[in-house]
Amino acid sequence: MSLLLQEISKRFGALQANDRIDLELKPGSLHAVLGENGAGKSTLMKILSGFIAPDSGTISVDGVGVRTGSPSASLQAGIGMLHQEPLVCLPFTVAENFRLGSDLGRTEARARLGELCERTGFDLDPDEVTRTLSIGRRQQLEILRLLDRGVKVLILDEPTSGISAAQRDALFSALRGLAADGLIMLFVSHKLEEINSLCTSVTVMRRGQVVGRGGLPAPEDELVRMMFGEMTATLPQRSGMVGKANVASLRGVDAGVGRGSITGADMDVREGEVVGIAGLEGSGQDSLLRVLTGLVPARHGRVEIGGADLTRSSNRRFSEAGVSFLPAGRLEEGLLPGLDLTEHMVLAGSVKGQIIDWHKASEHAGAVIRHFRIKGRPESPVESLSGGNQQRVLLSMLPDRLRLLLMEHPTRGLDLESAAYVWELLLARRKEGTGIVFASSDFDELLAYADRIIVCYDGRIVADLDREDTDAEQIGGLIGGRGAA
Repeated sequence: MSLLLQEISKRFGALQANDRIDLELKPGSLHAVLGENGAGKSTLMKILSGFIAPDSGTISVDGVGVRTGSPSASLQAGIGMLHQEPLVCLPFTVAENFRLGSDLGRTEARARLGELCERTGFDLDPDEVTRTLSIGRRQQLEILRLLDRGVKVLILDEPTSGISAAQRDALFSALRGLAADGLIMLFVSHKLEEINSLCTSVTVMRRGQVVGRGGLPAPEDELVRMMFGEMTATLPQRSGMVGKANVASLRGVDAGVGRGSITGADMDVREGEVVGIAGLEGSGQDSLLRVLTGLVPARHGRVEIGGADLTRSSNRRFSEAGVSFLPAGRLEEGLLPGLDLTEHMVLAGSVKGQIIDWHKASEHAGAVIRHFRIKGRPESPVESLSGGNQQRVLLSMLPDRLRLLLMEHPTRGLDLESAAYVWELLLARRKEGTGIVFASSDFDELLAYADRIIVCYDGRIVADLDREDTDAEQIGGLIGGRGAA
């Protein structure tokens, strides 16, 4: 049973998610796929499992081509995927879920389930209702169902997020046993110590391309260097704008559910301070930013903005307190495809009046376009703009005065000129006392603009570093789990 991917490419608009990816695996492979957020690994796994069709390239199993863009064709070829959220029907019993999509009778299914449990070491009661199972045991059920369908290539996408240490150990033991039986395992994870513990080889991706391959275990520093490239950031002088008063505080905050949640977060942001957040995908930074905006509620702990307790408040209340958020998905979360720039300015409230004068609104949009150097016209649909210009539109829609500005990957995908101009606009707000918090996978950006750098790993804040007392090598080690308790 061999797996071969050749010249796999996939583009989403201006984003080249996969660029001529080659991968060949032999029976018994325990192979890790590693890369930062946006590296293209999830797209590649979805192509392999049939959920996305590539623009070009081929997939073959044992020399036989696989029809792409069809989950059923991939499954028939022996390729199965364990998703982050197991595909189970919660009201059904374990045995009923196991039978879904098969021709097995009830008695035969229960016998087969028992055989597979014995083979993998899993312990599942066929009569237990699936809703009562933990995430880890639902994963076990889904793996058994895939094995019963004849899967020989098993893709596991961040399978250890949200499961206990004991369940992780049981999963790894089962995977090693399956590899010994000749199955091919593709393991996608951001936890470097798990990859080194389980896998025997690795492919590292960056910006849609394969940038490294090798055997495992390997030094974590080497893996981080392949993921992020050479880390040679230089430090500009401090601005001297950081005040004493806190604009935002978190105390013992738990927020988010499952993968990407944050636990026990303590954090302060002062007036005029720029705080960078570093961490591999799913380490908790998304929830950390969103709990500060009111988009994700805190399950425990306290959230303060400007000294006021907003722990149980809505996103609107956070906005009224002077908090704004620029998401990484500019078109998905920040802007409205189908509307032009004038309509966006009206929605942002920068055009006053209960009755819209569209001529004046268009003139106002033109003035904003000139001020923010947006390459577009008032009537330009926002989706027709480049990523850099979409980011400038988002910045132009922010209120004049802000207490706290939160951002995800503010310059991802931008050229150097656009990135520099975006930061020029952002840093100008510090003079008014605005605190800025941004998440980035670019170490140069973190070290160039942040006064402090917070590092997230496995749903926790593991370090709060002064920019002048750290370097890229230290950050890289921390995001990979070095020194994490």
